This record gives sequence, structure tokens and C-alpha cells, in this order.
Amino acid sequence: MTYLILANIILAVHLLFIIFVVFGSLFVFYKKWFSFLHIPAVIWGILIEFTGWICPLTPLENHFRIIAGQSGYKHSFVQQYLLKIIYPDRLTRQDQIMIGCVILILNLFVYLLIFKRLRKN
Repeated sequence: MTYLILANIILAVHLLFIIFVVFGSLFVFYKKWFSFLHIPAVIWGILIEFTGWICPLTPLENHFRIIAGQSGYKHSFVQQYLLKIIYPDRLTRQDQIMIGCVILILNLFVYLLIFKRLRKN
């Protein structure tokens, strides 16, 4: 039971990290110091998408699921949990690169707005 709880905590942290990567730049509008947390997170998220690496949280979650008697999964977190929501078919390499580009463009746009706002003050 403890291992299943740990696996679910890792799952929740993983999801929160992804949300932070995508939308964390919005926090920077309110607290500038968030950029010191957000920019490395964005770089990591984009690196994962562009290179096709699997985030270390995925094997860690799988490890605890297997110890708890459940089956792990062979894909990335995005493929296992978010793919069904985001894409109707399997995640392809091009899809991953597209996700990375969207994250990059979205965050560059928000940081550009923040930079312009700071220059006005």
C-alpha cells in the first residue's frame, strides 16, 4: 500500500511539473523570482520533448507500481496518461517535437511580455 501511495504521489508531482512547465511563466508576472525556478523547468521539459528522453520520474513511478503489485508502463508519462487526452493516436516523434515547440513559443511569448513590462517600469 505504501508503494502505491508513493507511485501516486510521483504521478501527481509529475503532472504538476508538466503544468508548471507549460503555464509557470504566468507566475512570473506576479513574482519575478519564479523565473529562477521556471526557466530551468522549461529547458528540461523542452529537452525531454526534443530528444525523446523519458523523464526520470516515469521509471521511478513504475518501480513503485511494480513493487506494489501493479504493472508498470513502458512509455513516457505523456504517452501513458496525457496521450489519450491530447492525441487520438499514438504519440510520434513529430508530435513530441511539436509539443516542445509549442511550449517554447508559449513561454517565449509570455517572457517577452514580461520583459516589455519591466522595461516600461
